[in-house]
Amino acid sequence: MKINFTGGPLLTGDSRRVKKYTFGAYKTFVMSPIKTGICSFGMSGKLFHGPFIDNHPGFELAGIVERHRDESREKYPHAKIYRSFEALIADPSMELIVVNTPVQTHFDYVKAALLAGKKVIAEKPFTVNAAEAEELDRLAKETNGFLSVYQNRRYDGDFGALKNIVQQGVLGELVEVQIRYDRYRVDPSGKEHKEGSLPGAGNLHDLGSHLIDQALQLFGWPKALFADICIMREGVLANDYFELILMYGKMRVRLKASLVARAQYPGYILNGMLGSFMQERSDLQEQQLLANVKPTLENWCPALTQPDGFLHATVNGQEVKQATTSTSGNYMNYYNDVYKAITGQAPNPVPASDAVKTMRIIDAAFKSAAEKRVIDLV
Repeated sequence: MKINFTGGPLLTGDSRRVKKYTFGAYKTFVMSPIKTGICSFGMSGKLFHGPFIDNHPGFELAGIVERHRDESREKYPHAKIYRSFEALIADPSMELIVVNTPVQTHFDYVKAALLAGKKVIAEKPFTVNAAEAEELDRLAKETNGFLSVYQNRRYDGDFGALKNIVQQGVLGELVEVQIRYDRYRVDPSGKEHKEGSLPGAGNLHDLGSHLIDQALQLFGWPKALFADICIMREGVLANDYFELILMYGKMRVRLKASLVARAQYPGYILNGMLGSFMQERSDLQEQQLLANVKPTLENWCPALTQPDGFLHATVNGQEVKQATTSTSGNYMNYYNDVYKAITGQAPNPVPASDAVKTMRIIDAAFKSAAEKRVIDLV
């Protein structure tokens, strides 16, 4: 079985100011790139936003907020440095603002940017809680603004392989699914917004927002959930372990993440009435970005050299045991999808309403863990 992951139509062009675009079956037209500003130049700005904005012909990386440094100058000399978020959104030339600051600032920053007439991309986790998410979604609709949430893990190659298995129905009726994302970080990072006592800190918001989004993309809204959330390491005040069980009738979807997992477990396990599928977390994009590889609209990430999945199922009456290999994902497809949405070619790839659902699950998970009971969601 060949596992494929295909992105949307590609875009071509070579000028940095006024470019000609061709979107496959879409019309060809000429326009200026979208002037985009990034609110922070930490890890997310350096790896997950800056390279993609700068290398996509539909965007211009025009501004970066650095409060005290000029670190971005070396890599992006053409981008203006702003000393505050307020200065960035006050610039009338800025069209799109990427809010990639700590989650505790997201509500105020996204709201201010929308009210300033800017289009907005908000990093995950979208907000601290569902009430904030709902208000921002409502504001974007009332102002006819553009608000998208950066869920790049939808564009991982390994998730693409899993999605194909689910959509093809290879395993028959699914009864048990596990999605997990583990790390081994036994020493505290010292980051208050991630491991301190601030609202929105902790692994459930951080990695959980990815896992919940993937589950909702695959299976829709669950009927109920049960959650176990705790702190395993000394010296941290926010949760570093969680396990959520999403209940879909008799199917169970287990979401799990730990920061004390040295061994690598399969990222995804599917069990159905016709067989099972295991898929490793094998996407190489973050590794390549750390090595300063420039992303493109083409397949810029190298193909895997070894299988990263295993299928054991009954297919057309025959037992199949087969190693599978996922194809490369491409986070550039998120920005390409955003570009098409802004220019009226396609819908918003991750509307705020999707993130509202994720935040409702997170809120319900905390309630379940605190009260030690199943929470009904319908």
